[in-house]
Amino acid sequence: MKIVINSSPIIFLVKLQLLDLFLTRDDEFYIPSGVVEEIEVKSDQVRQGILPFIEAGKLRVVSTRLFTLVNRLNLNLGRGESEAISLATELQADLIILDDRAARRKAVNLGLNVKGTLALIKKLSQEGKITIDNVDELYDRLQRINFRVSRPIFDAVFKNFEP
Repeated sequence: MKIVINSSPIIFLVKLQLLDLFLTRDDEFYIPSGVVEEIEVKSDQVRQGILPFIEAGKLRVVSTRLFTLVNRLNLNLGRGESEAISLATELQADLIILDDRAARRKAVNLGLNVKGTLALIKKLSQEGKITIDNVDELYDRLQRINFRVSRPIFDAVFKNFEP
């Protein structure tokens, strides 16, 4: 399965110390070069968290060649989201991981399968890779690392969740 990942999901998975658990899957993980540039200017913790995966080839850094699409998307979205959506389109990715609402909408409109960080966390729990004892504590932890999600959206993702 080909999976393209944008910067915010990587940043939050690193901060939650979950990126390595997600990347243990037997999938092909792609990260646009523009996203790597975004991450490199944000946080040493995050940069240091992704470097081993890039060096090991588990996160493949790729530049999209769909410049017209990148430029068109970049009129309304950030550069990272624009490159991620363009790369996912170019690679005919099975999944793109995005958190930004406008980017998610645009990706869906282009026919891409979209998931976000919350869905990844829930999936890791369902696969038994992590344990979530209390969703309220998870929500508080996400807020402490500046993950911006409203409580109603969080609750909708974790509705009927069984720890």
